[in-house]
Amino acid sequence: MDKFTLHQGLVAPMDRENVDTDAIIPKQFLKSIKRSGFGPNLFDEWRYLDAGEPGQDPASRRPNPDFVLNQARYAGASVLLARANFGCGSSREHAPWALEQYGFRALIAPSFADIFFNNCFKNGILPIVLPESQVARLFDEVHAFPGYQLSIDLPRQVVVKPDGTELPFEVQAFRKFCLLGGFDDIGLTLRHADKIKAFEAERLAAKPWLKHQLSA
Repeated sequence: MDKFTLHQGLVAPMDRENVDTDAIIPKQFLKSIKRSGFGPNLFDEWRYLDAGEPGQDPASRRPNPDFVLNQARYAGASVLLARANFGCGSSREHAPWALEQYGFRALIAPSFADIFFNNCFKNGILPIVLPESQVARLFDEVHAFPGYQLSIDLPRQVVVKPDGTELPFEVQAFRKFCLLGGFDDIGLTLRHADKIKAFEAERLAAKPWLKHQLSA
């Protein structure tokens, strides 16, 4: 996955509490056996006026002009501002896949559902918890100023507002390490590729008959 160090991006406001994973990526899109292609169906039931099914051409859909992500001022947003308990509901990992594939690198909210929160880190998204009063102020500023951007400094663990104000946030050390290095679970394992190869070679040297069993 892509490394996360410093990120500056346009902010889109998702002004709803308790946004669940079925709203983030509806259940009909979970049929895919691939981990790609979910971005066009992010928030599908809110984003479009017609019912969506896997494989549809997004250009043929009827977008909802009132939905935040369909508004021109938020085109290209990469930071999602949300309300409390974002990502509740089922544990589907497709939800952070859809957010990441749409283009979001960071989420800011007063709270997140636990499983969704963990899945974000595993897929290169930084979920940031800030006090509700700070989040409310950010919503006011995003609505008031078109083109509102935030800078996110993961090494220093601060969100930097346009006026230079810094909002500190907490992040668990191991999760921070993984994001800074761009390591998902597979990437963490591959850091030890040489040791794995050496172990396999040593085991086959001690038990050569395994080579025939493994290649059969």
